[in-house]
Amino acid sequence: MTVHEAGRRDWRTSSYSAGNDCVEVARQATDVLVRDSKNPRGGTLSVRTAGWLAFLRTLR
Repeated sequence: MTVHEAGRRDWRTSSYSAGNDCVEVARQATDVLVRDSKNPRGGTLSVRTAGWLAFLRTLR
């Protein structure tokens, strides 16, 4: 994972989240960006799409 600045993107949150107590995700060409909804300017993690999908499979 790398940390980088995020510009204008289509950020999404889970429909199960309440208020600002969640993470937001956005898709890029080969990565998924993740940030804290309470601090959207505080930095962004970039995770390869394959790694993100493996993470989601683990949660299910």
